[in-house]
Amino acid sequence: MRTIRLTAILGAFLLAACGGLTGGGAGGTGPTGPAGAIEHPTGSDELVVRWEYAGGFVPIQYELSRIPSWSLYGDGRVIVEGPQIEIYPGPALPNLLVFRLSEDGVQAILRAAREAGLMEGDAHYPMPCVADAPTTVFTVTAEGRTSVVRADALDLGPTSCPGVDEEARAKLAAFQRKLGDLASWLPEGSIGTEEPYQPTEVRVYVLPYQRQPDAPQEPVIWPLPTPLSRFGEPFTGLEDARCGVVTGAELEALRPLFERANQLTPWESDGERFGLILRPLLPDEHGC
Repeated sequence: MRTIRLTAILGAFLLAACGGLTGGGAGGTGPTGPAGAIEHPTGSDELVVRWEYAGGFVPIQYELSRIPSWSLYGDGRVIVEGPQIEIYPGPALPNLLVFRLSEDGVQAILRAAREAGLMEGDAHYPMPCVADAPTTVFTVTAEGRTSVVRADALDLGPTSCPGVDEEARAKLAAFQRKLGDLASWLPEGSIGTEEPYQPTEVRVYVLPYQRQPDAPQEPVIWPLPTPLSRFGEPFTGLEDARCGVVTGAELEALRPLFERANQLTPWESDGERFGLILRPLLPDEHGC
């Protein structure tokens, strides 16, 4: 009887220990997550952390083409803006890069986000002394909720503007700098190889073509059967503009043309010329 009782106690102890190691309790990252880790989405199209800009004194055409600066997904992929060629006109598609982080790297970033105050719910840190600078927007999804934190004119650094929460803004600016220099602080071996990001969807804004006499361009024939005059749906943000999304076989037919085109390329369709604004969509983005 004593032997049977001892065996049962040992079995229960081992079962409890194994349950703790699998992270099945509160604070795990799922069935196989380590105990004490910060829970976060794990899907390849589920956003975990993002840093982007919004607003500012810019033309609407620029706003439509703007890409989030830094995006981390549940599978560890990070998609960032790569170096851009400083020529005019610029390429029609931006240079996007992707690399993968290990779970240790993801956890380090989430801990840094928590220290920066980015996991406490939505917040806004205004800068009333500056009216035309963009707003830096951080989005973090972890521990069962999404927090969106906005800081106006964050890139300007400390100011003497009254009523501004400089301590909170300094934490956000420090976190932003860390996202731009991962190799200096993430665990060794947690950052994968960087390579070009190939979007599976591209948003296309169709506008009336505006000829540039000082920068003449060779036209490109629109290859899809649907003419640009009827592509997508009317877009209310610009006069006489339309918006649609290409994916699958249509995108593969257009990709080499998109890669050769620039921002001023005229696109010919049914005897008319149009200008296109191309916006690659990230894994969590869809539609217009």
